[in-house]
Amino acid sequence: MVVVTGASGHIGCNLVRALLDHDRKVRVVVRSAHNPGLEGLEVEQVEGDVLDRKSLDRAFEGASVVFHLAAKISIVGDPDGSVRATNVDGPRNVALAALKAGASRLVHVSSCHAFNLDHAGRIDEDSERAGQANPAYDQSKAAGEAEVRKVIAQGLNAVIVNPSGVIGPHDYRPSRMGQALLDVRDRRLPALVEGGFDFVDVRDVVGGMLAAETQGRTGESYLLGGRWVATADLMRLGASLCGSRAPRWTAPMWLARIGAPFMTLWAKLTRSEPLFTAEALSALASPGRLCIDKARLELGYDPRSLEDTLRDTYAFFEEQGR
Repeated sequence: MVVVTGASGHIGCNLVRALLDHDRKVRVVVRSAHNPGLEGLEVEQVEGDVLDRKSLDRAFEGASVVFHLAAKISIVGDPDGSVRATNVDGPRNVALAALKAGASRLVHVSSCHAFNLDHAGRIDEDSERAGQANPAYDQSKAAGEAEVRKVIAQGLNAVIVNPSGVIGPHDYRPSRMGQALLDVRDRRLPALVEGGFDFVDVRDVVGGMLAAETQGRTGESYLLGGRWVATADLMRLGASLCGSRAPRWTAPMWLARIGAPFMTLWAKLTRSEPLFTAEALSALASPGRLCIDKARLELGYDPRSLEDTLRDTYAFFEEQGR
């Protein structure tokens, strides 16, 4: 039995499908019964919460492998403490429950944000983790990894993977990047923003996770990135693939930083998602570049081209009537 937390998210929806394609029995831990990305799939759904240890003990009964994906992403800090609770207490609870259940392997899905992305140059698995100078989300992902490692020291067989910016099909909510791709297709973006990030196909991340389950070394972490690309170039490529046109103007980083507080304030007043924030801009301005050599060597990891990813992402959105 394979148990998956966070199965209704972007990576989770792709992971569950890959597991089913391999004829594996899947149980998903969900917080509610309404999960569009899981509808019609032959999986066992059990209610649970990563902050409720007892619910995890019940959900993990009979589990041979656990994939822990549940997390809270934030580009607006951690005003109510829920980011740290979900991303730090959650992994600790999951790891302890997996150990108690006798699971033969836990794959903990962290993030490239667990590393100090302000570090200039090459970032690999031995690089410095995020600290007090980094955004709250980044700190929480680093601290969550540390909690998992404490349980590894108690005998848990676990491996950690660190995806970069994920895009791709089966993006039902959609994700922030998925929405940006829809906005540029529909010409709803007023402007582009300077900077860039490492983006990767969600299906390649899932492939790396499955390889980590069987080939990853206990206690090791593996960066699952794709390639760094300027966000303006990514949006222009996306627009060209669906016959649209991206905004011509790209706001310089200094101007975007000035506007970020006003974007955040407006989002609070309108109870909407900000287009960008100071934390999001910090990631786009990161001087570091991810190195995926370890995953290539040990897991056979080989991410596809971003053009193929974007084409398939738009095809998925079209199938969904978006």
